[in-house]
Amino acid sequence: MPQSLATLRIHVIFSTKRRMNLIPPAVESERYAYMATVLKALDSPAIAIGGVSDHVHILVSLSKNQALSKVIEEVKTSSSKWIKRKPGMEQFYWQTGYAAFSIGRSNEPALIRYIHHQKQHHRKTDFKDELRAFLKKYEVSFREEYLWD
Repeated sequence: MPQSLATLRIHVIFSTKRRMNLIPPAVESERYAYMATVLKALDSPAIAIGGVSDHVHILVSLSKNQALSKVIEEVKTSSSKWIKRKPGMEQFYWQTGYAAFSIGRSNEPALIRYIHHQKQHHRKTDFKDELRAFLKKYEVSFREEYLWD
């Protein structure tokens, strides 16, 4: 085959440092737009972005030419610098790590709905329980003592 072809859909989740409620609703849509711009510049466009005050979910179409870790590092670094320029947000930090799961195109519509309805979902479930459920669903082994920072 004379060319490389790929479609890589990745669901990424990461939280604020110590899951603190650091993301005010007032900057939510601006933050998502900024993250989408960063992802587009990395040739890895966002399909959906959503979250609540302590974490974010991104469904991204990962470029075949980009490493996932580099894309996430750039999104976290850039968005952290951006949000720290907002009044009262100088102490903002993302957690060190992230969770990422590959998904099939047939699961994409349900995941997009899930990402867009984070506020409703988190009226019943906290971030820790949500992340544990995803890790179990995707059969990712983890040690609880190393999961949180």
